[in-house]
Amino acid sequence: MSAEPAIAVSAERDPRAEEVIVAGLDAYNKEKIGRVDHQALDVLVRDETGEIVGGIVGHTSLRLFFLDLFYLPKEMRGGGLGSRLIRQAEDEARRRGCTSAFVYTVTFQAPEFYERHGYRRFGEIACPPDGATRIFLSKSLA
Repeated sequence: MSAEPAIAVSAERDPRAEEVIVAGLDAYNKEKIGRVDHQALDVLVRDETGEIVGGIVGHTSLRLFFLDLFYLPKEMRGGGLGSRLIRQAEDEARRRGCTSAFVYTVTFQAPEFYERHGYRRFGEIACPPDGATRIFLSKSLA
């Protein structure tokens, strides 16, 4: 009889964790559907020194675009930069054949921003702080 696998919970990301899990999922998907379709889609903002100061971190998979993280420093908000970033990400997702985009945010973040860009709410879950909700949104890219 083989030993039980070790299970560990951590608050810190092991640099190898995502690599191992993505490789495993890619192999499984290739076995089931004959192809691997998971690719990063990042749109980054750099300052004059080349340092990343904000942007979008996302990915595409099976014709869907997942906008995972979106951040701009306060001084870069409100001037249209965020709109340019989301358009560039969506355009690249379309180029890759994506038909829909998904994002989640919190009521105190920027749900109205996504709604102004055509995203529609399809779910909400209460979360801290009291009175806040996590909002799930999608948008057709067709």
